[in-house]
Formats: sequence, structure tokens, C-alpha cells
Amino acid sequence: MTQFTKRALCLLAAVVCNMPWQAAWAQQYPSKPVRIIVPFGAGGPADIYARFLGQRLQESFGQSFVVDDRPGAGSILGTDLVAKSPPDGYTLLMMSNTHTVNETLVSKKPFTLMKDFVPVAPVNYSDLLLVVHPSLPVKSVKELVQLAKSKPRGLNYASSGTGTPYHMAGELFKALAGVDIVHVPHKGSGEARTSVMSGQVEMMLDAITVMAQMAKAGRVRALGTSGAKRSTVMPEVPTIAEAGVKGYESTIWIGLMAPRGTPKPVIDRLNAEVGKVLARPDVKKAWNAQGAEPMTMTVGEFEKYLNGDIAKWAKLIRGAGIKVD
Repeated sequence: MTQFTKRALCLLAAVVCNMPWQAAWAQQYPSKPVRIIVPFGAGGPADIYARFLGQRLQESFGQSFVVDDRPGAGSILGTDLVAKSPPDGYTLLMMSNTHTVNETLVSKKPFTLMKDFVPVAPVNYSDLLLVVHPSLPVKSVKELVQLAKSKPRGLNYASSGTGTPYHMAGELFKALAGVDIVHVPHKGSGEARTSVMSGQVEMMLDAITVMAQMAKAGRVRALGTSGAKRSTVMPEVPTIAEAGVKGYESTIWIGLMAPRGTPKPVIDRLNAEVGKVLARPDVKKAWNAQGAEPMTMTVGEFEKYLNGDIAKWAKLIRGAGIKVD
């Protein structure tokens, strides 16, 4: 028997012996509480839906899924915490398109998304709502664009931090509308929202799942939604593209990832259970009422989606010359 053949047989034996152990271990998972790290501020979509999903996964698995908000540095602090956690399925990351944006926008990070993490499952996506403080003398997207063009760098827009979907939605608006509006990053979406509602910052693009109620209460004025079609939550509000900024479309989506090295049977089981939650009629109904749409994919499909989103934002960032503030 050649040395190569011996090595091949040893490798095969190791794989075969390991497979039953991994499968059995996955069936026992989880045997202790699972932590979902949210690298964003409390009260935003990632935090809200992490808690929603965690509660239902707790019902499915019979074990606690604890949400731990760790905001900071545009999601990098909390994300790095997960990257450095044991790859055993007991620490998960609630991520968003902030992460796919940061792969290009933030060159100096202590991790690389697709190398240090493995996809678990997408969760949902929702439109953004373009809102202004009621004191701003505009009642449409067209009037906002006209005002911004008459006052270059005279208006400000808030975001929950550099690289977040709110930031990139604002930069896309600037690029397509041909306006120069100043970006004002905040430590979280709640802080950014407060700045706009108090009039400290004139405008922002915020998740419709959170901001719609503020607009309906008159605390801000809604001018447009960011999707390809009108939102069922605020059908009276035109899309930004419909209102004059041709080609505009931007959403916020969230999903789950785990540290690289997490056993595949655990990843597959988590993906299956998340899929079951998202397929429930009561979940779909509740989320649709808020303006969120469930996203269901296999692990492989989600991996392909992530790579595509990284490439999409890289093209915009490099083409528009967007830099970290």
C-alpha cells in the first residue's frame, strides 16, 4: 500500500467516524442558552426582530435564545465579539446589509465577513421611509431636491452610523438626485431618529417598520418610500423613484451568521428552524402589517446572496467615491 493510499484511507476513516458524532451532537443542540449578538443599538429593526425570532426559536428548541445588544463602530465591535467566540453554535450574529457594505467601505476591520463567519439564514427585509422634520418647508421629494440644490451642504441627514443601510440609502439618494446633503452619523438608529424628530437634523431614511408610526403621529413628515413599489403600510406615500428620483431603490435586510467552524449540522438545523418560523402564517401577517417581508433561503442560497450584495455595494461605493466620515 502506497503512502498516498494510507493517508487517503486515514482521512476517509476520520470523516466517517466524525459524521455520526456531529449528527448526534446537532440533535442535542442546544443544551444551554444561545446568545444572539446584535451589533446595533436597541430599538432598531435588528434588535426588534432578533427578540421576535429568539422568542420563537426558544419555543422550537426548548432552550433560551438571549439577545445581547453590542453597538459601536458601525457594527464592528459587536461583530468582532462574535468572530472571536467559540464556533459551537451558542453565539450567533444578527447582521444586516451594514456588514456587506462595510466589506468595501471599512478596509481596516479585525475580521472579514465571508472568511470569519458562515451564513445561517436570512430573516426579513423592509423598505426605508424618507422623512423630514415638520419645520422643513417641503412636502414632496421634488421640493426637497429643489431646496437641497438651492442650498449645497445646507441640509443634513441622520444615520445610525457609517456604513449602515441608512447611511448608504442617503448616499444613493444624493448620487441619483444630484444633491449635496451632509451626513450626520449617530451611535444608533434610535439616536438618529430622536435627532430628526427633535429638529436637530432635518431628515433621514429610516426603516418603515419603526418610523411609520412616527410619521402617522405627525412627529415627522413622510415624503417617499425606498422600495420598487409602494408600501402596504403607507400606500398613500409614493416611492422615491415615483416621486422623481429615477432608479432609486434601497432596502434594509437582516440575517443570521455564526463564527466560521460552527458544525454544519448545527447550521443546517438552525436554518431549518428559522425557515419554519418564517413560514408561519401569523408571523407573515404580523410582519406584513409592519412593512417587513420574510426572507427564506437555504444556507447555500444565503451565501450566494451575501456575496452578491457585497459586490453590489462595492460597485456603488467605488463608483461614487464614498469614504468613511
